[in-house]
Amino acid sequence: MYKSVPKALAKSVFGLLALFAFPIATLAGPVSDRIKASATVRVCIWPDYYGVTHRNPNTQQLEGIDIDLSGEFARDLKAKVQYIDSSFVTLIDDLKSDRCDVAMFAVGMLPQRMQQLKFSKPYLQSDIYAVSTKSNRTVRQWADIDKPGVLVGVQAGTFMEPVMKEQLKQAQMVVVKPPATRERELEAGRIDVFMTDYPYSRRLLDNADWATLITSPTPFNVLPYGYAVKPGDDAWLLQVENFVAQIKRDGRLLKAATRNGLAPIVVRD
Repeated sequence: MYKSVPKALAKSVFGLLALFAFPIATLAGPVSDRIKASATVRVCIWPDYYGVTHRNPNTQQLEGIDIDLSGEFARDLKAKVQYIDSSFVTLIDDLKSDRCDVAMFAVGMLPQRMQQLKFSKPYLQSDIYAVSTKSNRTVRQWADIDKPGVLVGVQAGTFMEPVMKEQLKQAQMVVVKPPATRERELEAGRIDVFMTDYPYSRRLLDNADWATLITSPTPFNVLPYGYAVKPGDDAWLLQVENFVAQIKRDGRLLKAATRNGLAPIVVRD
């Protein structure tokens, strides 16, 4: 015979079930109300993030996992999507100043970001990888990176910047800021190697026959990625979280990840 459920617990469980029984677009809140009124959701992206939110230089079309999934999110909300160019440097300001409603470009869940923004549950995760040239004689394996005289490039604003600042004891870190790119700095010999994540490493391996990927023999700094919103609108955060949970359950996340070469870094639970 089953024991009776305490009334307080039953009420709490019933409330949660009732909440999730309705479509995510029916949840009320400032952002949700604005999206419903305008029929538009504004999505911040970094258009130079290969495999994630990348503007193809040949076609000027956006492509990547979060272009696919933001389109799915907009359809679920019965809205159209408006993309707002952002970056890891301007991400926090762009969200807090209401330039966009949500950042959907595999945003690393760094402590300093989590202090100022709200995040969904992770949907991807990546370790740090190194990229060098096949002809490079200075850095040929992971152990060669942190040595005197080695110039290690990191993209400004990415999670590689604080991590490598802490980890490097002998090598010199070089912060690469737009319009400069890590690839051009590497090809020009102004850095010996640059650090990146799994999605961006695919760009080099897919498009640059001169590049070589160097991996750590053991996990180095695995970081989860989520979608970010500004604080203060719990209903909107819940809509974003519900979307992430739904695409994990119904296969849309894995399908989009597979289409964009990112299936190995999907977070499935």
